Amino acid sequence: MLIREATAGDWPRIWPFWHRIVAAAETYAWDPHTTEEAARELWMSPAKRVYVAEDDSGAVVGSAYLTPNYGGPAARVANAGFMVDPDHTGRGTGRALATHVLAEARAHGYRAMVFNAVVETNPAVALWTSLGFTILGTVPQAFEHPRHGSVGLHIMYRALD
Repeated sequence: MLIREATAGDWPRIWPFWHRIVAAAETYAWDPHTTEEAARELWMSPAKRVYVAEDDSGAVVGSAYLTPNYGGPAARVANAGFMVDPDHTGRGTGRALATHVLAEARAHGYRAMVFNAVVETNPAVALWTSLGFTILGTVPQAFEHPRHGSVGLHIMYRALD
């Protein structure tokens, strides 16, 4: 698997799984009806470093971004987002992207990473905890899950030193 910085030309290969994941309304607190243009602005923002994971055939099977979580004196705390094409889960893409983005965050001088809204029923919670993230707190019943009803949103943290 190759993980590299995304280019503008990668968006048409990211959008199909981005849309599928957000429209499912199970793991992201973004509007399930987000248009492609708005999605591109969210994911491919110039303020973010965006990466793609390609399988051996060159297909884009996942993407991630890295960005400051806060500004000013707190700008050394990173935030990131991750998506793996649902047709390609269970093959290590999420872990590979996470490992890559954590290394990139360190290389760019971030001291920590925070996830602001991890849906507590998201299977990725196990990945994040296995990579050293801790749950700082949970906002109860903050997310309307289509199958589980009202569930919490975790705030997760990891130091990068």
